[in-house]
Amino acid sequence: MNVSASLTPFNSSPTQKSAPMILDTLPDPAIDGQGCPRTTRVQIDLILLAIEALELGGSEAILGFAEELDLKGIIKDRVNLWRMRSTNPLRRANIRRPLTIMEAKALVVITCYLARRLTVVIRQMLMIYQQMNDKQIPLEQNLRLSNYLERFRVHFKSRMNPRRSGFLALTSDEKIDELAMNLLSKLLFCTGTAGMQRFWISLFDGEVE
Repeated sequence: MNVSASLTPFNSSPTQKSAPMILDTLPDPAIDGQGCPRTTRVQIDLILLAIEALELGGSEAILGFAEELDLKGIIKDRVNLWRMRSTNPLRRANIRRPLTIMEAKALVVITCYLARRLTVVIRQMLMIYQQMNDKQIPLEQNLRLSNYLERFRVHFKSRMNPRRSGFLALTSDEKIDELAMNLLSKLLFCTGTAGMQRFWISLFDGEVE
């Protein structure tokens, strides 16, 4: 039995109904407490940032899938989504509240469904990136790739606090571009066989007892 159904998300009532069945496909991590570790919160927010840079209207797509997948009880609206993502301690507007396991599962499920919809685009961009690197061609020469990287840099710099620990290694556009491409690889990973489960488990590497 999946114990995540008994966890109580932020601003919920004791009479809240059981978690949607789709969340049962993700195992409960063996961690202390009901909140997600710091690294998990950071990774979930960053991969959603990559989706927003990859697809215009990414936030609307997240909320759309929340409704389609019967997750509106967890991700109710744009403000609720912002509060969840602001549990990322690297954010300028960081909120000191837990991201529950149930909330994290909902965000991961939506991430993976969005990644599947964008599989062809993600795969093409990673191939182009590799080819251009091999030939030492400036990435700016590919419009789609250049637009993605530029949007990611803008989102990253506007939302993350450079004074937070963990940001210090990302001191140049080149380093931020590397992060953006690494996140694209993770999104492609989500689309593979059992990708959702494997991505979910990877979020707790080093955290599980």
